[in-house]
Amino acid sequence: YANDERFPIGGSKILRRSEEDRLTVIGAGITVHEALKAAETLAAEGIRIRVIDAYSVKPVDRATILAAAKQTGGKLIVVEDHYEEGGLGDAVLNAVGNAAHVVKLAVREIPRSGPPEALLDTYGISSKHIVQAVKSLL
Repeated sequence: YANDERFPIGGSKILRRSEEDRLTVIGAGITVHEALKAAETLAAEGIRIRVIDAYSVKPVDRATILAAAKQTGGKLIVVEDHYEEGGLGDAVLNAVGNAAHVVKLAVREIPRSGPPEALLDTYGISSKHIVQAVKSLL
């Protein structure tokens, strides 16, 4: 983002979007970068996905997420770099209710120290894992 980019409370940013998007991937922080990498990998295979930066978790941008779910087949993947409970995935689930199928990729064990790329892969939240999750939902 540019240094003067505005981030209103309760907002989000749609970073990848096309009329051919088959599902939506939602991330925040480092997981947004992984989602963008996954989008590039999938695009090379002819699979388009929407990518949303949910920079505001409380409150989450319900309107944008619901619209994305409706426009992309009712399928959402939420990727978060922390424990699943009480995080972004739960905020998205609360926002969409039964309007979408939500898959959460999150840290599911006590984290360790290490290089970021290795940790993303170890905990199943790297671009590679996002690509696998997308393909399993299609």
